[in-house]
Amino acid sequence: MSSIAIDGRPAERREECRIRIAAAGDIHYGERADDRERARATFAALEDRVDVILLAGDLTTHGEPEQAQIVADAVRDVGVPVLTVLGNHDWHVNRADDFKAVLQEAGVVVLDKTHSHEVLDICDTQVGIAGVKGFMGGFPGSHLPDFGEPSLRGVYRESIEEAEALDEGLRAIQMCAFRIVLMHYAPTTETLVGERETIWTFLGTDRLAPPLLEHNPDMVLHGHAHAGTFEGRIGEVPVYNVSVPVLGEDFWVFELTGERRRVPSEVH
Repeated sequence: MSSIAIDGRPAERREECRIRIAAAGDIHYGERADDRERARATFAALEDRVDVILLAGDLTTHGEPEQAQIVADAVRDVGVPVLTVLGNHDWHVNRADDFKAVLQEAGVVVLDKTHSHEVLDICDTQVGIAGVKGFMGGFPGSHLPDFGEPSLRGVYRESIEEAEALDEGLRAIQMCAFRIVLMHYAPTTETLVGERETIWTFLGTDRLAPPLLEHNPDMVLHGHAHAGTFEGRIGEVPVYNVSVPVLGEDFWVFELTGERRRVPSEVH
């Protein structure tokens, strides 16, 4: 389990608070015979090592509630807050409400466009998480337009709705000392490098980027791009692709440090 430190303001100018965040996406439980045991061992290894666990979607292979139960049972007694967004695999059988209910019964906070933020009290301060699934839609030169058949225009509409929900979530947490964005789809091509460019349109969209540029969160976490790149940026905002195939391990642990009260962000 690797880690990376992201510092806020210089040490001599802050009353230091350190937040340890375990992040991963695309864990895809559900079809291997030992998934239940693997899930328990993976999450148990985080005990006493982190303050919060963030899951960037695709928890399962097909989104069946029985598969969600594997994750729910593994995190039920983990002892720290667990937050997630859903990914495209978690939507596959179109039982998202049942899927979410299984996770929520185990105490997992599910973020989506109907509930796009959560505020946690950690280290005597507030940690704000803005989360949405995000969606496909493309990047400059490959945007899917708001034109043509209703099904195609529906893709455009969903990408805009996800971006609007992200903006709403970021506005709600704007006074938190630490602000993190969690999503499944990528908001930049920088973390897609390694994937075939011909499929980038289906891996995310830069329509998710304007709220990030406006609100300048401390970091953005996403998954989905299994062959992508770990680190990128949108303006001055660091973006991390925490897909397990990219990480090469079960989780990546980030440490955020900074003042307990909200100050203009400085990320080094």
